[in-house]
Amino acid sequence: MASKTVRLRPPLDADRVRGLRAGDRVLLSGVIYTARDAAHKRLVEAHDRGEPLPVELSGQVIYYVGPCPPKPGQAIGSAGPTTSGRMDPYTPALIRLGLRAMVGKGLRGPQVVEAMKQYGAVYLVATGGAGALLARRIKAAEVVAYPDLGPEAIYRLEVEEFPTIVAIDAQGNDLYAEGKRQYARQA
Repeated sequence: MASKTVRLRPPLDADRVRGLRAGDRVLLSGVIYTARDAAHKRLVEAHDRGEPLPVELSGQVIYYVGPCPPKPGQAIGSAGPTTSGRMDPYTPALIRLGLRAMVGKGLRGPQVVEAMKQYGAVYLVATGGAGALLARRIKAAEVVAYPDLGPEAIYRLEVEEFPTIVAIDAQGNDLYAEGKRQYARQA
């Protein structure tokens, strides 16, 4: 099946997310949130204590990034994806709370993929090393939770056609695994 380009605006609908396929190009516009491992840990701990979360996760997208400070006239500094595996211990809990998409780079663990399949979520990747270019797609940035974490605080980002690729879809199809299979056949 050929990949397609899809434009999405969060909050994301489960049926729309389940229709995405590994390899599809996704252009995100609207509001997304940032969070890295320290923020993920706090979100899960707050939920476990029965406390309200500082952001609504239902239908939402989290971008794994610790942005650099902005230069004058910029909404944000360089904002490239960070390695997603560090969030794996917390991600299934957030997917159960309605998180529909994550943006990062690198592999995901089997427990994350199973949660994605069960609840209808996707893993999107952004190009590592292109933080300055990706920052151009971020039109506004505001810290909304955990400001003591500095660049790892939770930011509310307004993005316009933020470029990603579906690396793992809600059926568990995985571009990383497929790439390894193709390489093995050619070797």
